[in-house]
Amino acid sequence: MSGQSITDRIAAAQHSMTGSAISKAVCKATTHEVSGPKKKHLDYLIHCTNEMNVSIPQLADTLFERTANSSWVVVFKALITTHHLMMYGNERLIQYLASRNTLFNLNNFLDKGALQGYDMSTFIRRYSRYLNEKAMSYRLVAVDFTKMKRGIDGVMRTMTTEKLIKTLPIIQNQLDALLDFQANPNELTNGVINSAFMLLFKDSIRLFAAYNEGVINLLEKYFDMKKNQCKDALDIYKKFLYRMTKLSEFLKVAEQVGIDQGDIPDLSQAPSSLLEALEQHLASLEGKKTKELSADTRASTLNSAVSSLSSTGMSFSRMDEKERQQALEEEQARLQALKVQVLLALFQILALASSYLYTSRAVLNSIL
Repeated sequence: MSGQSITDRIAAAQHSMTGSAISKAVCKATTHEVSGPKKKHLDYLIHCTNEMNVSIPQLADTLFERTANSSWVVVFKALITTHHLMMYGNERLIQYLASRNTLFNLNNFLDKGALQGYDMSTFIRRYSRYLNEKAMSYRLVAVDFTKMKRGIDGVMRTMTTEKLIKTLPIIQNQLDALLDFQANPNELTNGVINSAFMLLFKDSIRLFAAYNEGVINLLEKYFDMKKNQCKDALDIYKKFLYRMTKLSEFLKVAEQVGIDQGDIPDLSQAPSSLLEALEQHLASLEGKKTKELSADTRASTLNSAVSSLSSTGMSFSRMDEKERQQALEEEQARLQALKVQVLLALFQILALASSYLYTSRAVLNSIL
């Protein structure tokens, strides 16, 4: 119980008495201790999301209740726990969050009474807006962009033009909310905000990977689109270039705070000549006088751009593979630990049985 305040201990005891294991785990994950939620409590809550007899609304409501606390530490950790469960828990949780009319209403949150309270409150407000946007994205498209199938036959690469033009702005909005966290290296000063930043870093990689694949698909379809579609697609592409620059700045912060450089993907920019080709094509469709590129030049420019963006996609895939490998190693370690526990329990049972037999034999010998 070290690191927990008296308030934390009283709350945990109350949940123990009422028999609410979920509430107790949430309470322990969101203590006043200035460090990220403990892995064992997060793992238990993930397990709960996969149990059909566990009430997801009850779990969510318990997390929402913790965000009503006056302490920035408790509120921040409640948001981190929610984010972690959205990423690694059963999809039932994000489905429920997306179905609610309101999620986190923390736009006016301010902890005036604690060390770092003012600074951390700013990040809490930004972080809550991102989680709200993440849930909203799911409500609009019924899929978590960070978990969708990727690759040549993935969701974004096989999407129709009409659906791409509707879906990519939703990804843009979610990415904007994420990048609005805007933490500098000298502001990542404690285990709580660092835990949030790490989850945002992982989401940024996966979210941009889906965004990148959608833009590749959009570019491949561009020269066959109708005029209005070209206009929308060009606007989407220009916004994509801006967000790629913003993401590069975000990833620089990640590198500066010690995230392994091998975990940070390379963002390959498409050649600037592509933007010119896209603009010229739209101008020609609008009947404006312009120098239209030859079909060969246009194809070459497009192929070069797709190749650059595909290279970025491969970088994201390496990141996914590394995380899958880490998860596999963790699972193997857990299984090994479980085997050791089972063996120890068996040895204890055998020892007790042996002791019982020895005692019984001694009693029989004394009687006889």
